[in-house]
Amino acid sequence: MTSSGVQVGPAIGLDAAAVAARVADGRVNAYRADASRSAWSIVRANVFTLFNAIVFACFGILFVIGRWQDALFGFAAIGNAVIGSFQEFRAKRALDRLALLNAAQARVRRDGAEVEIPPGEVVEDDILVLRAGDQIPADAEVVTARGLQVDESMLTGESDAVDKLPGSEVLSGSIVVAGEGAARVTKVGADSYANRFADEAKKFSLMRSELRSSIDRVLRWVSFAIAPVGILVLNAQMQVMGGWGAAFSSGRWTDAVTAAIASITAMIPLGLVLMTSIAFAVGAAKLASQQVLVNELPAVEGLARVDLICLDKTGTLTVGDIAFDAAHELPAAGGAVDAASGWRDALAWYGAAPDANATARVLADAFPDADRLQATATIPFSSARKWSAVSEASGTWVMGAPEMVFGDAATDDTGDFGRRVTELAATGRRTLVLAHAPASLIPAEAEAETLPAGLVPVVLLTFREQIRPDAAQTLEYFRQQGVSIRIISGDNPRTVAAIAREVGLDVAEGYDARTLPTDEAELGKILDAHEVFGRVTPEQKKGMVTALQARGHTVAMTGDGVNDALAIKTADIGIAMNSGAAATKAVARLVLLDGQFSHLPAVVAQGRQVIANIERVSMLFLTKTVYATTLAVVFGALLLEFPFLPRQLSITDGLTIGIPAFFLALMPNARRYVPGFLPRSLSFAVPAGLIIATGLTTYSLLARSLEVPQPQLRTGTTIILAIVGIWVLAVLSRPLNRYKVLIVGAMFVGLVIIFTVPLSTAFFDLRDPGEDAAVLLTLVAIPMIAAIEVVRFFHRRFLTRALAAAGLDSAAAPAPTPPAITVAAVLAYVAALAATGLGLIVLLARYDVPDDDVLRVSLLGAGIALFGLMILAAAAGMRRGSGLLRLLVSVYLVIVVGLTVLVLADSRLSNLWATGVAVIGVVAIVLPWLPPASRFFSRLRDSSMTA
Repeated sequence: MTSSGVQVGPAIGLDAAAVAARVADGRVNAYRADASRSAWSIVRANVFTLFNAIVFACFGILFVIGRWQDALFGFAAIGNAVIGSFQEFRAKRALDRLALLNAAQARVRRDGAEVEIPPGEVVEDDILVLRAGDQIPADAEVVTARGLQVDESMLTGESDAVDKLPGSEVLSGSIVVAGEGAARVTKVGADSYANRFADEAKKFSLMRSELRSSIDRVLRWVSFAIAPVGILVLNAQMQVMGGWGAAFSSGRWTDAVTAAIASITAMIPLGLVLMTSIAFAVGAAKLASQQVLVNELPAVEGLARVDLICLDKTGTLTVGDIAFDAAHELPAAGGAVDAASGWRDALAWYGAAPDANATARVLADAFPDADRLQATATIPFSSARKWSAVSEASGTWVMGAPEMVFGDAATDDTGDFGRRVTELAATGRRTLVLAHAPASLIPAEAEAETLPAGLVPVVLLTFREQIRPDAAQTLEYFRQQGVSIRIISGDNPRTVAAIAREVGLDVAEGYDARTLPTDEAELGKILDAHEVFGRVTPEQKKGMVTALQARGHTVAMTGDGVNDALAIKTADIGIAMNSGAAATKAVARLVLLDGQFSHLPAVVAQGRQVIANIERVSMLFLTKTVYATTLAVVFGALLLEFPFLPRQLSITDGLTIGIPAFFLALMPNARRYVPGFLPRSLSFAVPAGLIIATGLTTYSLLARSLEVPQPQLRTGTTIILAIVGIWVLAVLSRPLNRYKVLIVGAMFVGLVIIFTVPLSTAFFDLRDPGEDAAVLLTLVAIPMIAAIEVVRFFHRRFLTRALAAAGLDSAAAPAPTPPAITVAAVLAYVAALAATGLGLIVLLARYDVPDDDVLRVSLLGAGIALFGLMILAAAAGMRRGSGLLRLLVSVYLVIVVGLTVLVLADSRLSNLWATGVAVIGVVAIVLPWLPPASRFFSRLRDSSMTA
């Protein structure tokens, strides 16, 4: 009886008119939970954050007090939010489109026929046809059931399957794991259980992300420090202005507030959150273009952390399309079975049964006549027991795994039956037995799902599986990357071992999971000692994943069957084939839409790219946070005027951190994952930040002793921070390639333009620091650059030790550098240092030339110095024989020599140093292109972005 009092027959279902009436009434399952992050969650994550609130509050204050020029950081924050939201919306649109195209269909009975429709088109009182592997689209009441079992763990947390009888309720989002039945829909759309508790039903857990948790930890630290540090700086600025009362009476409190805001906004690593979100979103979008659906963005990172992958054989190592091979008749014991007349009819029935699984369905072509056997009782197939049964008047037929039907007799080589089973399984073919019992099943036996007495094996059935052509290559990739492999399958252990040998695993035979211990610790030891397991039940698969996780492994699980769903849900990264059951895809974090196992290396590479690049850019942002916080504390404690305007910090934030970080975060990076992202980042950022803060403080104190006016002092600190910041960028971008060189070079050019074009110097309040201050900033900046190099040197040693500790130092030692290349690289270093020094000399000479010639001399000196630094950054790659960096160094040297010729042509600038630079530069240009050095450099076309 329906909610409207109309009887709906389970065998007929609703007619078209009844469906239309319910659609018109709104009783349709139209509610659709987002397959990815909702639009509101994307906007909230990118806009409504604590730090955005602080930034926009500071932004508003500066506008109110009329200092809009210093509010540039606000526009940068708006840009960050817009760019981050746009990138995530693009990824969401791609993922939603893929999810829609690959969504599971609902099976309903209408007008007496079974039809498949989208879940959103299910209406109230529809009759759902339920079979193993289906995910239930709406709440319903069971009307017929045959061995029906439902997994409700995603909704209730209860891991055991629940038996469902007529009159029982089944909940939307739950999964049919065994049997079949029909159910009448009682609640649809937002009223259904899973949609009322969508978070619990659809997202059983939030994936752990080291990047996300580490960045959140940094943000918490900064949030705790902002208020006290801000008050400290504000008080110091007020005292500098003559005290709080004097500052307010004179109106100079606005300068104090502006300086305090500069210190506060500099502490916030806003772009780091943005870059992480963009990296995740772009990574997911890239994988979507390769037919990999990412159900949760941090899964892109997660697979890069995996150190052990569990593979189901069928559908993963094999194509999944099973073909019938042969029937091997066995001598009937004592003539109890009339093999000639009965077993073919039984196989025909199994092949045509409505609830036939993939293996049984392939029997239909080989045994087409299914009408002779008249079933009186059935026991549907279950992944847990691995057999099914059908009764007729003359007895009962049981088809299933030999070991599960006949126990140890199926593996006993001393008996004819066991020897035959073992021989067939060892060939790699899936082997099943069809057995007969003389008595028919009584209802109690069918309900209890027990094997009938007196079973006799009649025929052994073998099935062929095609091995995926990419399986061996993919497994070899994982082995090379230090990822352990476990193959776990419900098939005969010998069959699984034979398949494993075909894909390149060196295994003698598989481990029979029927003998596995239930103790987690003991199970973990066995899993560490063996690679291939057969006769594994769905519950055992889940227990194996849990045991491996307990031993410290980050586990990925792949599969396609409903029997894999529990393990896939439990694993750190669950990966489903799109050809698999809806239940499996529903709980997986990644779905391979075209079923290509070979996509997994690309997924791993994408995850590594995200981790490695975010680690690189995090060092940029965290270095800024360290020096900004240190400067704020020091200048607040010493009651000194803060040495920057907010607009001046925007220069360095944009050109040495924000803009280059955006591009660096999206570049290919194949570095293997090593735990400890945050300690490694801080091991560079903290000392580098302290060096920068110390250098800027030293300059400020010495400049005050020279009585340099505050505007000129601020310009000097901005120049120092720009030079050192661009050097930090160059250091962290190593090893350089054409794209990184383009990024760093563009930032160099941007800084030169900002510091020389009158319009920008006026806007950013950049004043000529004066000759004394120029000499001072040069003397301060050079040791800072050298100190940064020292920090990076020891930081790389720290990374090497971390790699070795993680057991990832297996790469072959690099070949020794040929002497000719060493000489060429050393000469490039000498030319770079000499050019940098010459550029500084020319820059200082601007104070000795007429006013109308200052700009030309400034550009000349800046160009020589900056290209000298570029040569210094790129010369390290020459020692590795990089043909690309040889070309880049040569181009930079040509530019430096050309600029040096201009210096020599000006009698006011010409000096012995310039002559030396020109001579060394020419030699450094020619030497790498002559034998024997030229023979050792790689070809330019062999260079790549991952170099």
